[in-house]
Amino acid sequence: MADWKEILAPIKNSTYFEQLWKDVQSEYADTKCFPPKKQIFRALELTPFNELRVVILGQDPYHNDGQANGLCFSVSESVAAPPSLKNIFTELQTDLGIERTRKDLEDWATQGVLLLNATLTVRAHSPNSHKDLGWERFTDFIISEISAKKEKVVFVLWGAFAQKKEELIDSSKHLIIKSAHPSPFSVYRGFYGSRPFSQVNTWLARHGQPQIQW
Repeated sequence: MADWKEILAPIKNSTYFEQLWKDVQSEYADTKCFPPKKQIFRALELTPFNELRVVILGQDPYHNDGQANGLCFSVSESVAAPPSLKNIFTELQTDLGIERTRKDLEDWATQGVLLLNATLTVRAHSPNSHKDLGWERFTDFIISEISAKKEKVVFVLWGAFAQKKEELIDSSKHLIIKSAHPSPFSVYRGFYGSRPFSQVNTWLARHGQPQIQW
């Protein structure tokens, strides 16, 4: 089966991506941006296309110092867990009885959980500041390619922004799990009690795949 290099070649070799990458380089040269440059594509590096079984979609990276590490909702161990991540861990404990303390979600990524933000970079202390750079064309392409070329993937869409991506996913062959976003503003509007982690594992087991060790 193809790997990311092969899957992404058509878009990475385009004039669109060449311009996007120039703009990203310029932003990193002129202002403080996150995640660190070497971690921009960390989600893809840690979750090979062949091993991908679950996709969790985020919006854009955390924008404060030391937080963003290239995986959506994940932060470096050196900083406090942001509210959304705390709420994810609360639901994980309710759902599966797992009391997670590790804040870097790298272990999820290496089990086949693609932790993909729609926008892969952000200017320091300025949320959504790179939303108009053009990243979404790239990440929409990734979602569409996963939908078209993989079978039985679970897509986890938390909140209205992520749920807009549903139109890119073939629901006849993949599972789509939707709920409110885990942010403090919406966590009580349907995120708590949604049990996404057990739903993922039930689907994987039903289709003969190993469950995720959350």
